[in-house]
Amino acid sequence: MTVKTQPRDGTHPRDRSRARAWALQVLSLWESSGEGETIGQSFSRILQSRRVAARRVAYMELLLGTLQDHLPDVDRALKSALDNWRLDRLSVMDRSILRLATTEMLFLDEIPPKVSIQEGIHLAEAYGGKDSPRFVTGGLDALFKGTDFRE
Repeated sequence: MTVKTQPRDGTHPRDRSRARAWALQVLSLWESSGEGETIGQSFSRILQSRRVAARRVAYMELLLGTLQDHLPDVDRALKSALDNWRLDRLSVMDRSILRLATTEMLFLDEIPPKVSIQEGIHLAEAYGGKDSPRFVTGGLDALFKGTDFRE
């Protein structure tokens, strides 16, 4: 009898899901710090103060680094997808979830956009308010329909 084990290199979907949840904590910390630090500095603070499995750190680093490098593009894409909503009026959680999923959808080709949408919905269900899952679904669906993605 052979036992199938999951890879320990962070490529397993569960590791990426958990890395997204950690990335959400980083963005929450970054938003609460005001203009005083970068996303990368908030990431370092989380790694110093919390026990994050090493196999999740690489994907967190990729996702958060990509977001930091492309934040104006991510926010522009979200603004165009969110009719009648301003990003600064969204809750920190909803805005952060939308930013993470949008970063994956626009810049991380190895993640199918529909997976990014589903993962964003899961984060909204776990960490957002009661209307967050519906709001995140609508925003990411509008982004998906308004963008020419590779599938």
